[in-house]
Amino acid sequence: MLSIVYIGFGTNIGDRENNYRQAIQKLNASDGVSVSGSSQLIEYPPMGPPQPDYLNGVIAVSTSLQPGELLVELNRIEAALGRERVIHWGPRIVDLDILFWGDLILDTETLTIPHPGACERLFVLEPLAELVPDLIDPRSGKKVSEILASLRR
Repeated sequence: MLSIVYIGFGTNIGDRENNYRQAIQKLNASDGVSVSGSSQLIEYPPMGPPQPDYLNGVIAVSTSLQPGELLVELNRIEAALGRERVIHWGPRIVDLDILFWGDLILDTETLTIPHPGACERLFVLEPLAELVPDLIDPRSGKKVSEILASLRR
């Protein structure tokens, strides 16, 4: 059975547009994963220590993988593109986070779906609302576009 999953994308090191293209290529080359859409990339200031601005967006994928399997694949893609996990919220060549997986609510030691910060961050909500404004956050029951509007107030 295929699931539609929304993945947050971020990059602030190197050729950011190329990092995005490579991430899309690698996602499409993954067994059980197919990119079905993406938002525009938008520049945002970083969270955490001083560093270059990020390009952020959201990628929609269809997948036959289970959540843990997709997480392993996203981590593999990040590593293949040169991501090093050195500083929490530090600069990165690529960051791929599972944001939403239908109405799934999952809390494990290694994975939380929906992503715990998704509904609090403009760099997630703006591209997500562009792509799927009527997506419902299963924790709050609100549309992404409604959450974004309340955050902008």
